Amino acid sequence: MKVNNKVIVVTGAGSGMGRALVLALLKRGARVAAADLNETTLNETYELAGPQRDKVSRHVVNVSDRAAVAALPAAVIAAHGAVDGIINNAGIIQPFVRLNELHYDAIERVLNVNLYGVIYMTKAFLPHLLTRPAAHIVNVSSMGGFFPVPGQSLYGASKAGVKLLTEGLFSELTETNVRVTVVFPGAIATNISQNSGVVIAAPAAATDDAAQSFPTTSAEDAAEIILNGIENDAFQVYIGNDAKMMNWLYRLSPKRATRFMYNRMKQLLG
Repeated sequence: MKVNNKVIVVTGAGSGMGRALVLALLKRGARVAAADLNETTLNETYELAGPQRDKVSRHVVNVSDRAAVAALPAAVIAAHGAVDGIINNAGIIQPFVRLNELHYDAIERVLNVNLYGVIYMTKAFLPHLLTRPAAHIVNVSSMGGFFPVPGQSLYGASKAGVKLLTEGLFSELTETNVRVTVVFPGAIATNISQNSGVVIAAPAAATDDAAQSFPTTSAEDAAEIILNGIENDAFQVYIGNDAKMMNWLYRLSPKRATRFMYNRMKQLLG
């Protein structure tokens, strides 16, 4: 689906990849409903839109609040007259600890935002998307959704759920006007740790080694890759050489790939 003149909803629009998606969509001629829990950063995104601000509506919403999400389609349609696509980008990581040390409140928060948020958004908007001549659903999973990262096992489980949910939707909607894409970002240069309330307590050498092993992709480059995927009706989109390499390695030898990642991340776990 070409995004020019389309109305696209972006969650997590207040920072990082979500902000980059809003600005990239505007450059391609789309109208955008920008949604985020943080009103301050959402307003910053709006200001960055500059002279195209008239094509952006702002919606302060918690994607893990089912009632709030259920009310969002009406607000978007009131602002833009229609809705043609959603990009479920909002997500958080867990504290970098093993599952045995992970508290239930953190478990529930990650599942509620990363998985239930995508379910709520999809359920709320799909009836409207099915009425459009062309429509698109994009769900952002993660490299951690197909490849285990120690210290992020629950996060990975939530993103694996997004992967299978999205691929199931692709199958269910094959004979409709709605196209579906699942996105697997590797390491993206964003402030997701800060937004997730996660403090990474590890020796400087450990974080430096991780950065060298897995160089990041900029949020702006990631946004362009995602939009290219939408416009090409891609089934899957991998962002970054790390995501592409780990996908290949995991398919080749799951056990060896899992040990490889453990050796890269064990210093972060302590």
